[in-house]
Amino acid sequence: MSAIKETIDISRSPAEVFSYIADPTHLPEWQESAVSVRRISEAPLGVGSKVAVTRRLGRREFSTTMQVIEVDPPRYWHVHGIDGPVRGDIQGRIEPLGTGERSRLTLAVDFEGQGIGKVLVPLMVKPRARKEIPKDEENLKAILERGVTP
Repeated sequence: MSAIKETIDISRSPAEVFSYIADPTHLPEWQESAVSVRRISEAPLGVGSKVAVTRRLGRREFSTTMQVIEVDPPRYWHVHGIDGPVRGDIQGRIEPLGTGERSRLTLAVDFEGQGIGKVLVPLMVKPRARKEIPKDEENLKAILERGVTP
């Protein structure tokens, strides 16, 4: 299956958008399915960094470890799930707009199922993500445009 790709313009600089998104503890603030996030190490976010993410799918909660594969602040990041039944693959790109005071955020999200996840991904995970990701981007935009940045 192909990745889900959504784009939104945000009235904040790429550095501000990246700074907020690069702190994974903010996920539950703007992502509907994110229940909690725990950094596995206290080192600064970089290639190899890992976080434990718990997400709600229906009435169940699933945890997975996400690892940073690539990062190029404030333009790009790529994280991938390395355990759990549903492993997300998320790539984010931030482009400056105008004179750089605005940004265009593009998220590309895909999933790989392991075990029961092979059934969950096409039946539940991808359809829900297709609905959730545009809402999540709108939540992120609202938070950042209100000026809630680290």
